[in-house]
Order: sequence, then C-alpha cells, then structure tokens
Amino acid sequence: MEVQSFTEIEAEFVNRVRRIVWCTVATVNRQGRPRSRILHPLWEGSTGWVATNRHSLKEKHLQHNSHVSLSYWDQQHQQIYADCTAAWEESLSEKQRLWDLFKNTPPPLGYNVGMFWKGPGDPQYGLLKLTPWRIELSSLDNLFKGIPAKIWRP
Repeated sequence: MEVQSFTEIEAEFVNRVRRIVWCTVATVNRQGRPRSRILHPLWEGSTGWVATNRHSLKEKHLQHNSHVSLSYWDQQHQQIYADCTAAWEESLSEKQRLWDLFKNTPPPLGYNVGMFWKGPGDPQYGLLKLTPWRIELSSLDNLFKGIPAKIWRP
C-alpha cells in the first residue's frame, strides 16, 4: 500500500529502528556484485546518517554506485527496507553537528563516536548521508492477515 507522506509511517518506522538498531547495508562493487555489511544508522526524520571509516571498501563502492539498500529485521519478523542514495558529508560544521547528535542521543541509537575517531576533523571519520528513494515497512503477521506492506516514495 502506497502512502503519500513519510509522516504516515514515521512513528512505526522510528519504533522499529529504535528496537532493531542495526541493519544490513548492501553496496555494489565495480563488478556489479552486491556486498553487505552491518551498520548503525541514526535517523533524523527520513534522512539517515552513518558514522563510518572514510577510506574503506564502502568508499570505493560508492564512488562507482551511490545506491545502497538497507534491511532491518527482528525476531517478530517485522522489517524495514530502505533504498537510498548515499553521499559523503564533507562540511566540518555538519560533521560536528552529527558527532554531537550521535554522542547525545540515548543508547541504543546513540553512542560515543569518540571511541573510533579523534574528533569531527579526523580524516578517518566519515559521515554518510542516506537519502531514501523508497522505504517499505512490512511484517510476517500482516502478510498472514492479508495486510500489504506500507511503501513511501518521496
């Protein structure tokens, strides 16, 4: 079932993200093959942020193809699928803002990024901005009841 506005799914989206926290993120390598890894995005509305190593395999994949696919799943078989474009945030002021957001958001979503990097100016500190072009909320329970997945496209 298509929804017109992110606000129609936002509360359910936030509840699931808070409960599940970690997701599988797939990129595409230069040979067109998918590569998955576990990441910990922090969401501001429909925009996701990932603090990650700047010079990594992800960087090479994203140079070739900026599309990523995120999959959240829990033991109740509730899922979120978020198909996004990913872009490196280079602004020091925005990197500082997100550094503080990660640090000041209560766990399990927030965490001290200082465990991994020296500060927002650390050349290894990368900040990926995730801009969804499709988000789907589905569950096995709803499938059995004949209730379709909720799909939002901006």
